[in-house]
Amino acid sequence: MEEYKNRPESLMMSYGYKPELSEGAIKCPIFQTSTFVFKRAEEGKAFFEVAYGLREKGHDEELGLIYSRLNNPDLEILENRLSLWDGADDCAVFESGMSAISTVLMEFLKPGDLLLYSSPTYGGTDHFINHVLTKWGVKLVNFFPNQSKEEIIQKIEDTGMGDKLALVYIETPANPTNTLIDIEMCREIADHFKEGEERIPLAVDNTYMGPLWQHPLKHGADLVVYSATKYIGGHSDVIAGACLGSSEHMARIKGLRTFLGNMAGPWTGWLLMRSLETLKVRMERQAKNAVEVAQFLEDHPKVDKVYYLGLIPEDDKGQKEIFKKQCKSTGAMVAFDIQGGEKAAFKFLNQLKLIKLAVSLGSTESLAEHPATMTHADVGKEAKDALGISENLVRLSVGVEHVDDLIHDIKQALDEVKNL
Repeated sequence: MEEYKNRPESLMMSYGYKPELSEGAIKCPIFQTSTFVFKRAEEGKAFFEVAYGLREKGHDEELGLIYSRLNNPDLEILENRLSLWDGADDCAVFESGMSAISTVLMEFLKPGDLLLYSSPTYGGTDHFINHVLTKWGVKLVNFFPNQSKEEIIQKIEDTGMGDKLALVYIETPANPTNTLIDIEMCREIADHFKEGEERIPLAVDNTYMGPLWQHPLKHGADLVVYSATKYIGGHSDVIAGACLGSSEHMARIKGLRTFLGNMAGPWTGWLLMRSLETLKVRMERQAKNAVEVAQFLEDHPKVDKVYYLGLIPEDDKGQKEIFKKQCKSTGAMVAFDIQGGEKAAFKFLNQLKLIKLAVSLGSTESLAEHPATMTHADVGKEAKDALGISENLVRLSVGVEHVDDLIHDIKQALDEVKNL
């Protein structure tokens, strides 16, 4: 008889935790300690040999605890649970999404390498790529979601550096316009330029869809990156990041994390474990609310266009095909063009009562912001123009409030814009 397997939302309550090792506590305690006691000197030697890659861990060997910069129970249990959603071999959790992203970029790129990346990316990512990596001699090629595989390959070949392509980094859906990038296409591009058997890694920032609504590893990605501050944390009370992938790639990521010292601490680990228990119910409620919010905006006379995965135009067959192939939900992010430019956008934002004017996304409360002057202020004009990140654009992260209350708040704010 085939062994029954519980679903991730059920395993979030207890997976990887043994109450008998913690005085029978039903929930994992916070292991607020810097170091751990070895039973014998031989045990300490064995633990360090594995931790520093001096030998492989034995088949039945338990990897012991050494020091909280290397491993901590809260972090290890969290990483084991988070791996379940994406079906990853391993996971590394960081103190911020940006530290996860920068660690990936630093580990797989060196001076003289070529990075292919999608535009736009999160503002912090864009800044790190264009203003830090370039200082270290990394060369760049960017592309937009509407470009074909052939066009992107040609852009790389035009640089004369196709043999130097070392990493492909994408963010899909694109923030803030919800434009999709074909993950499988990006895998094909990476494979087109690989030499020999060594695979060119493909990393996907999956923050916008969270661990439920898109699984990049199943579509050819090697690494998945999250700002765990967003849906994973989901309560606007913790800053964290995560990277997931194969054992081979994650060994490299965790190795660099050890020496950069940017792993999450026990408090962060504990908070994220708490949040994982409600991840599915929160995200399902947010997605359900977003459907009605988007439809209301679509029908409003002060709104010119709505950017939402549930409202992809019928004639945009490319985007519809990608959505059907790699997305499991229409998500909870909605952006729209308001009539009247920046003045109208600011009037709308300033008039909101229930929805809060703040950056970030994926949390229990609904948030609104102005991408062109806030989250994407540092993104180049070319990328803004190419994807329509204009002064008219407003971005909403839909929360778990009662949807009628959210729509009422949006309506009264739009009513004020009419009076301009």
